[in-house]
Amino acid sequence: MHISEGVLSGPVLLAGAALAAVGTGIGLKKLDYDQIAKAGMLSAAFFVASLVHVPIGPSNAHLILNGLVGLLLGWGAFPAILVALVLQAVFFQFGGITTLGVNTVIMALPATFCYLIFGRFVHKNSRAAVIAAFACGFLSVLLSGLLVALSLIFTDDNFLEVSGIIVVAHVPVMIIEGIVTAICAAFLRKVKPEMLLGTLD
Repeated sequence: MHISEGVLSGPVLLAGAALAAVGTGIGLKKLDYDQIAKAGMLSAAFFVASLVHVPIGPSNAHLILNGLVGLLLGWGAFPAILVALVLQAVFFQFGGITTLGVNTVIMALPATFCYLIFGRFVHKNSRAAVIAAFACGFLSVLLSGLLVALSLIFTDDNFLEVSGIIVVAHVPVMIIEGIVTAICAAFLRKVKPEMLLGTLD
């Protein structure tokens, strides 16, 4: 899902930076002190999972785990994902510095949105919780793919075809992430349910 340097137009980069700044500000405000360690672990998991990637034109296909990050952190997904993206850009030149804002929005906004939609169901009966967790993982990746496509299309209409390819290429990732998120949520419901926020802030 990372978009490389030198691809996006100035207005798209500025819009991404502004949205990322707002989201990160809200996330930091809502991130309690006792959630810092959890945020650090999830940021590290995102960092490692998304480093293994397959290039697709100006973007990449890889695991994201943003649905899981959203379920566990809510708005805190913004600062957690931003930190991981900064480290990836600095140490591995994966993504880029100028695209940090856009890349953060691409992955953190769907995570937060899916938390707001599905987070309330993770403490319901077992079936509803598993379905909600799967939907959160699946839809987070789908929305991230659509945001990548929109970022590219708003930059240049010629990216329309490659945008479609990027979204379709992530269908297996959507399914895998849905399954992984559902398994993790089911496990946490049994051993440490308080880690799942499960309520609207």
